[in-house]
Amino acid sequence: MKVIGIKFKDGGKIYYFAPKNNETYEEGMEVVVETSKSTEFAVVAFPPKDVPDAEVVQPLKPVVRIATNKDREQVKKNAERKPGAMKIAEEKIRKHNLDMKLIDCEFTFDGTKVIFYFAADGRVDFRELVKDLASVFHIRIKLRQVGIRDETRILGGIAPCGRVCCCASCLPDFRKVTIKMAKTQGLSLNPTKISGLCGRLMCCLEYENAHYSETFRLMPKIGSEVQTPEGKAIVISNNMLKLLVKVKMET
Repeated sequence: MKVIGIKFKDGGKIYYFAPKNNETYEEGMEVVVETSKSTEFAVVAFPPKDVPDAEVVQPLKPVVRIATNKDREQVKKNAERKPGAMKIAEEKIRKHNLDMKLIDCEFTFDGTKVIFYFAADGRVDFRELVKDLASVFHIRIKLRQVGIRDETRILGGIAPCGRVCCCASCLPDFRKVTIKMAKTQGLSLNPTKISGLCGRLMCCLEYENAHYSETFRLMPKIGSEVQTPEGKAIVISNNMLKLLVKVKMET
């Protein structure tokens, strides 16, 4: 089946859509697509190509059109509405004395709905807040609670490595990261050394875990006894990248 790759945000997940037969698409081209929720503005991640039918979730939504100047103007207007909407929402949150932190907001492409993202320690009863906001904006209001990792993805920032956080730039989906990965790679288990801006384990620990796991099985364990040309020795450290073992001779 022929599909076109579409993404809605930089570094976001790529979705399959049905291309129009009479249109030519290129990577980075702006388009308008039909989703299950509404019409959305998006960017072409890759031009039309054939993929196995098993990889496609039916029904396949269509690309409505290649974006026009009018569409880009609509996106610009939506972005200009954001600061005012954030300010109003923060005022309403204080008015209702709700224990929640407003993170971000976005208007749908057609301007018929605004989504507010917030963080909170527990469940929040925001029904009265929604009614209050609806009376101001006169469009559909949706509040979406996000976790600490999603908060970092939305806000972005510079990671300990000096680059933009992976979740905000190049990571389509969050992957499972465990403390065992850090141990396998021989990293310090100091939380400040292996945690990202969100306070959770850094996503990049998972990138080369398969290589380190295989290498770990090949290397002798720290404290184990090994035989060398010079005699018996005790393993005191392993260099996982250079595949070198440092030992202490018994004599």
